[in-house]
Amino acid sequence: MSIGNTNHPLKHFGLAPLFAPEEGTTVVEPLGNDEGWWAGAPSAVYDDETRKFYLYYRLRRPRGLELERGGECVISESDDGLAFTPIWSAKKTDFESDSMERSALVKGLDGSWRLYNSYTDPVHKMWRTDYMEASSPDGFKPSERNPLFDPADMGIEGIKDPYVFTVGGEYQMILSYATRIEDMEVGREGEIHATADAYNTGLTVSRTGLATSIDGRHFKWQGDIFSPTGKGWDAWCRRICSVVYLDGVFTAFYDGASDVSGNYEERTGIASGRDMRSLTCLTPDAPALVSPHATGSLRYVDAIQFPRKIHYYYEYVRADGSHELRANVVPVVS
Repeated sequence: MSIGNTNHPLKHFGLAPLFAPEEGTTVVEPLGNDEGWWAGAPSAVYDDETRKFYLYYRLRRPRGLELERGGECVISESDDGLAFTPIWSAKKTDFESDSMERSALVKGLDGSWRLYNSYTDPVHKMWRTDYMEASSPDGFKPSERNPLFDPADMGIEGIKDPYVFTVGGEYQMILSYATRIEDMEVGREGEIHATADAYNTGLTVSRTGLATSIDGRHFKWQGDIFSPTGKGWDAWCRRICSVVYLDGVFTAFYDGASDVSGNYEERTGIASGRDMRSLTCLTPDAPALVSPHATGSLRYVDAIQFPRKIHYYYEYVRADGSHELRANVVPVVS
C-alpha cells in the first residue's frame, strides 16, 4: 500500500495512504447473516468542539421483509472512532419512501449541522436529494427536510449518494446521478421507475456530478465530472464516494461496476486531480480495493483526515454475502 508523506526524495507527490481491507475493524454488524443484509453507506466526521466522531450509516434487510431495502438510517457517536453508540435514527416511512440511501453528515462553516439525504420520491419514485438542518447531530427531523435536487426538474433519472466538503469558503457536493442508456428499446421508458430503483434496471448509467454552494443550503448543479467510458471493470458505474487531500492533490475513491449485475456489489477504484473537474482515473484495469470474500464488494469508502492519520470507513462484503461496516486507521508518514 502506498503511504502519503510530506518528504519526497523519490518525487512522489500527493499519494494518499491506502488500507488493507481485511485488516479493518467491524464497527457496525448487519442485522442478518446472508445476502441482502447490509450495514454500510457511511458518512463520517470528527467534531473538535465535542471531541467526538459521528457516523451516519444505512441498514438494509432483504426484499420482502419489513423495513427492507434501505429501511433505516442511523447516526452514532464515538470517542475513538471505533466503538459507536446510536444517537439518532429514522425509517423510510418517515420519508414516505420506498428506500433511503447514503447521506452526507456535515457540520457547516456556520456551525449548523446538516444531513444531506437521498431517498426515493414517494410520488415519481426517482432517487432525489434533500437536506435537514439541526443544532446537533441528534436533532434532525425528516418532516422538516428541505428540497435540494429533484431529478424530475433536471432531465435525469435519479440523483443520490451525496458527499460534501468545503474548499476555502465554497461547499462542493459530489453526487451519483443516472441517465438513460443510449440504445434503450422503444417502449421501455415506463420500466425505469416501476420498481423505484432506476439504477437497478439496466436502463440507466451511473455517473458522478458536481454541485457548488456558498452557504451549504442552495447548490448550483455544475454537471458531470466523472463517468464510465463504456469499457472495463467500471464500464457501467463510476460513483465517487469521498476524497482525501494531500500535497495539493485530491485522491477520489469511487465505486465501479462493469454492468448492472454489479449494482449493490461495487468495488473501489481511485482517481486523482488538482480539483474535481480534472480527475484522472488511476485504476482503468482493475479496482484498487476489494473484499477477499463473496463478490469482492467494497464500496462507499469515506475518510476522516487528521495530520498524522486517516480513519477510513467502508462497506465490506462478508463470506456469507452480507455487508458490514468497517473502519481502518492508516498513518500518514511525514
